[in-house]
Amino acid sequence: MLFFVRFVASLKIKFKILVMSKLAVVALGGNALLRGNQRGTIEEQTQNTLDTLENFVYLVKEGYNIVISHGNGPQVGNILMQHDAGNETYNVPAMPLDYCVAESQGGIGYMLEKSLINVLRKHGIEKNVVTLVTQVVVDKNDPAFENPTKRVGKIYTKEQADALTAEKGWMFKDEVKDTGTGWRRVVPSPKPHHVINEKVIEDLARQGNIVIATGGGGVPVAEVNGQIEPIEAVIDKDSANSLLASRIKADEFYILTDVPYVYINYKQPNEEIKEFLNREDTERYIADGMFGEGNMSPKIQSCLNFVINGGGKSVITEATKLSDRSFGTKITMEYDEADLNKNNS
Repeated sequence: MLFFVRFVASLKIKFKILVMSKLAVVALGGNALLRGNQRGTIEEQTQNTLDTLENFVYLVKEGYNIVISHGNGPQVGNILMQHDAGNETYNVPAMPLDYCVAESQGGIGYMLEKSLINVLRKHGIEKNVVTLVTQVVVDKNDPAFENPTKRVGKIYTKEQADALTAEKGWMFKDEVKDTGTGWRRVVPSPKPHHVINEKVIEDLARQGNIVIATGGGGVPVAEVNGQIEPIEAVIDKDSANSLLASRIKADEFYILTDVPYVYINYKQPNEEIKEFLNREDTERYIADGMFGEGNMSPKIQSCLNFVINGGGKSVITEATKLSDRSFGTKITMEYDEADLNKNNS
């Protein structure tokens, strides 16, 4: 009888933990893997990964279930160049963009998985970590296909670009402005619609496993007549991560970047930190261009989309500040008066 009572009590505790655990999707920015003017050696990326993942111990100890995503911009660009070099030098067939995105997901996922297991074990935590090569469905009729904008791969001469356009139908843009004379391939960036295996990702995470998924925005595919077809495109990673967070009903969505807060009028004399933002103010600031150019505005829009779609809170912060709640910009549907009062006290 005593054994039965203890068994029932144990089940109740486990059920309580399962019910109470919050689910968080955490997106790593590019500097989590490759920083500054580093060459991108495996030693550099592994050390950067270890340093970044140390900050995840806080969330694990707080009892969060976690899904991790990551960027792949420099890595997939290098992979494309490696394929080009192999084709030119050894006549090894170069693989298409979707394959290269999947290749980057597997390689970066392995590095994150191995490093996170080591970090957790160093802190006495035994937890499963699993990487999923993730396909994300886009619409083949998305307007983005009429205006490719995402630069990928290496820089070509005008003659090489013309030859590749004739041979493969690739599109190129002049790179003079940013990187010197040359031409670089551009691909579409369509809107993500849903994540294949999103239910598997949610189930694994809610069972207490740390899941690494939707790396680099996911491998872009389309569903045509019930079949999956590869798409030559690049999906914005913040949009894909926000979508995944909404689809798996995450409680919180984090974007880790290289600044501890969101600012309006960034790097101007009237620069101002925004520690809290509600939907109304966020939409107004975006419409007024208050977040400036660059990649912060898409991040903020992705965070806003998450809370509009039912998420509890989005946070943009620096990776090293993750455990310090006094840092980071929190985006919610409405302001929390307790947070505002605490901030003003």
